[in-house]
Amino acid sequence: MKPVGKLIIIGGAVNKGSFSETDYDQNVEKNLNFFERGILRKIITESKNKENSTIEVITTASQIPDIVGAEYKKAFEFLGAKNVNILDIHNREEANSDAIVARANAADVVMFTGGDQLRLTSILGGTRFHDTILLKYLEQDFIYSGTSAGAAAASENMIYQGSSSEALLKGEIKTTQGLGLIDNVIVDTHFVQRGRIGRLFQAVVNNPRTLGIGLGEDTGLFIYNDTMTAVGSGLVIIVDGRFIKDTNLTNINLGEPISIDNLTVHVMSMNDHYDLTTRKLTIENSQYNPIPQI
Repeated sequence: MKPVGKLIIIGGAVNKGSFSETDYDQNVEKNLNFFERGILRKIITESKNKENSTIEVITTASQIPDIVGAEYKKAFEFLGAKNVNILDIHNREEANSDAIVARANAADVVMFTGGDQLRLTSILGGTRFHDTILLKYLEQDFIYSGTSAGAAAASENMIYQGSSSEALLKGEIKTTQGLGLIDNVIVDTHFVQRGRIGRLFQAVVNNPRTLGIGLGEDTGLFIYNDTMTAVGSGLVIIVDGRFIKDTNLTNINLGEPISIDNLTVHVMSMNDHYDLTTRKLTIENSQYNPIPQI
């Protein structure tokens, strides 16, 4: 069943303009560059009721939910959103409560903040809140958006631990089930800045059917109707393992380096499209596009 809803997943450190800065007003022009072109604007414009959409900011993954929630609420409101709420679910009992489920049912958008994705899945996984979000995404004009931990947890399987520098040593990354909004992909975040390419390589070679997605900071993917579109200022790395010819994965011991032959890697930037059905990348600003005749 093809979902009716939309996914917007973000690599972290969203340049939303820091309202905690005392000189924010003096630097508003610098910050407006993001507001006008960036990811939070995309969330509002793609939502069912635009500025009148009900947005729930889910801070469960964060250790500083009060600070993080307030930042996103103020950023969304700066962009004109009129109904922004903060929902900090502390435990599974709350996630199963009538009150929390009612708020999920009333939401047009959920925005999962960064933090610890294992905290997110262990508290929310399999609860009534989780089931409500999944059903709304499948059947309604609804947006699941998540940054950092919220993005990593969106897929059926997720990376929750692993050294960046040693990620291509067998056994160095740990994966578990995510929230399950999208199948056959695995997402890593803070990707370019923290040098996590090896983590994604190992995740893909473990099961080449899985498409690896690496999101740079202040960069995201808008996923709708089996098409992924890059948004934000940085890069998205796509790792496709279907054409791997050879590897030493099963012949080495834990902690030994992995060899991979013929791994396919794509790099996306703003407005590029990737078709999840055909697994083809279209570069929006290709230098090989036909030049218009004057």
